[in-house]
Amino acid sequence: MPNLGQKAFNCEKELTLAIIGGKWKMLVLWHLGKEGTKRFGELKNLIPGITQRMLVNQLRELEDHLIVHREVYPVVPPKVEYSLTEHGRSLMPILESMYEWGKDYIENVLEDQTDDL
Repeated sequence: MPNLGQKAFNCEKELTLAIIGGKWKMLVLWHLGKEGTKRFGELKNLIPGITQRMLVNQLRELEDHLIVHREVYPVVPPKVEYSLTEHGRSLMPILESMYEWGKDYIENVLEDQTDDL
């Protein structure tokens, strides 16, 4: 049974969802994976509706799980950049499959439901 900190999981799928699940994490991962290294403000602008506090929390959690790398540059004003680690990059095929599934679902299920109304 896999463990993550104090929490035990029943299976690897549950662990994976705990790490990347939630409203914002997959969007953060998608933008970093598709567009490369970003600064905090750039990420915030790419994700409409996310608050500064929530983005900070999501990035910290992803960093704690070694999915995102945070690079702090010793300059004034402070400069911080975020990028995917090797583990983070390994999630991209999964996220791309989820994107394709969602696109197909919209085109073949939701649009069919709209046509039936």
